[in-house]
Amino acid sequence: MRAIHHLSALSFGILALLVNQKPGMAHGKGMYTTKIEAQQRAAEIGCRRIHKNNGRWMPCTDERELHQQLRKQ
Repeated sequence: MRAIHHLSALSFGILALLVNQKPGMAHGKGMYTTKIEAQQRAAEIGCRRIHKNNGRWMPCTDERELHQQLRKQ
């Protein structure tokens, strides 16, 4: 019974993290709903360009460059 309470608390914590994400970010890889957000993030990580992926904006020329830049940090 006690394990169920711990599991419920963990599930609640994960749900709270997901709900409280920055609105523009779709996932940890850096997908943004606006072009401006992607440009700002690109500048932060050292990319000059942005690209569109499935209707959302991402920093860097492509995902390969994005991951290369993120590994440098």
